Amino acid sequence: MGGIRGPRQGQHFLHRIAMLKKNKFYITTPIYYVNAQPHIGHVYTTVKADVVARWKRKQGKEVFFSAGTDEHGLKIQNEAEKAGKEPQIFVDEISSQFVDLWKRLDISYDAFVRTSGQKHKEIVVKTLEELYKKGAIYKGIYKGLYCVGCEQFLLKSQLVDNKCPDHKTKPEILAEENYLLKMSVLQENLIKKIESDEFKITPATRKNEILSFLTKQKLEDISISRPKKKVSWGIPLPFDQNHTTYVWIDALLNYLTVAPDFFPPDIQFMAKDILRVHATIWPAILIHLNLPLPKEIYVHGFILSGGRKMSKTLGNVIDPRDLLERYNKDSLRHYLMKEINSFEDGDITEDKFKEVYNADLANGIGNLFERVFTMIIDYQIDAARNKKIDTNIKEWLEEADKQYKFYMEKYNLAEALKEVFSFVSQLDKYIDDKKPWVMRKNNDVKLEAVLTSLFFGIEKIIGWLEPFMPAKMLDAKNYVQKIKSGKISKGEKLNLFPRIV
Repeated sequence: MGGIRGPRQGQHFLHRIAMLKKNKFYITTPIYYVNAQPHIGHVYTTVKADVVARWKRKQGKEVFFSAGTDEHGLKIQNEAEKAGKEPQIFVDEISSQFVDLWKRLDISYDAFVRTSGQKHKEIVVKTLEELYKKGAIYKGIYKGLYCVGCEQFLLKSQLVDNKCPDHKTKPEILAEENYLLKMSVLQENLIKKIESDEFKITPATRKNEILSFLTKQKLEDISISRPKKKVSWGIPLPFDQNHTTYVWIDALLNYLTVAPDFFPPDIQFMAKDILRVHATIWPAILIHLNLPLPKEIYVHGFILSGGRKMSKTLGNVIDPRDLLERYNKDSLRHYLMKEINSFEDGDITEDKFKEVYNADLANGIGNLFERVFTMIIDYQIDAARNKKIDTNIKEWLEEADKQYKFYMEKYNLAEALKEVFSFVSQLDKYIDDKKPWVMRKNNDVKLEAVLTSLFFGIEKIIGWLEPFMPAKMLDAKNYVQKIKSGKISKGEKLNLFPRIV
């Protein structure tokens, strides 16, 4: 996987953004905070981005897909101290767990950003200098309610029982001399960009949520620094070494530092808890820099277990690494993409995971592929021959392909997968109706046409599923090529998805 691409010698990276690639597609996930190990929510967002990246590559796009870890801030400083480790050693250990998990899940990122990395820090410094020169940053007193768990200031209206709704703790009341980013002067401009979809937020419910927030109260200028004596683990401000960069500013700038040649992002995937920061502070930075805004922010919900938030106390935590120890990676990718709603909260339990695996994978595509491949091999059918495709299969396939592409272009991956499995069911019914085993017994001359039509349908299914299940579909493609070349022996099974008992 590639590293962060820095600017050419003597050239400021912001000036390279104008050199847009015509066929480019830039996709991002958030960079995940390394105060704890990766969880199933991280996996969902990242697999979703990976599926879209693979789909766009199949379309011939020059894709840049970025992932990474967010490694500075007070929370990391405190966690490292509790663990008795230097902050850099602490973040190295947690970040490596994300790298390892993405490797195990076949995540095809082009760059993995680490905010403690030298290239990232250098470009953050240059960007802050640029903002300071433009007068977008000034020194002042910032007062607000600060949640250490969120690493951000909260509004009183966001609190529940005077506590942070996510961390259930009372925020600190902070009043300190910091550097502030001008936000209030951009409010009307930002509202117009969101309303017109120049800065698109999907789904509409999240767009309306942000517009409601922006129209009901005035944006305040926000702190972009913390005093170094309070937060030492961060990037020092280039114009005042007594302050470190506020962790959210540091993190948001990763989208600029990692791929200036591809900027702006075509799609940014994230969970609903970080939407407000991405819909206010992030575009404000770009407007101040006279840079284009991301084309679309795509927001999903949380992943629950048994309808409840995951908790060690409840004993319902689903660790993705545990699932990968017991089941293949593509079955986890499939479950998350098909069973979790694209926009709302989703649910996973191990029992439901097994149920979906057996229904869709073992009894669905696994069984369909095995039935067709076995008959083609046993009946010695020339699958490579160009036969006229059965009209029914052709019509079903064309409709499924149309709907699949429609949903993929909208990044609604769950609906795209449902179209694929609807087509699988149609092929299963076709087999039951045609009864190829009876046709062979009766020496029916149409047998070859029936089986080659089914074989053609399966090849299309493999193509549709490649972005979702790359490893298993590669196995299937290789097996298909062996059948076509006649280099496969009778009894040689694919055994794509063995049934789980």
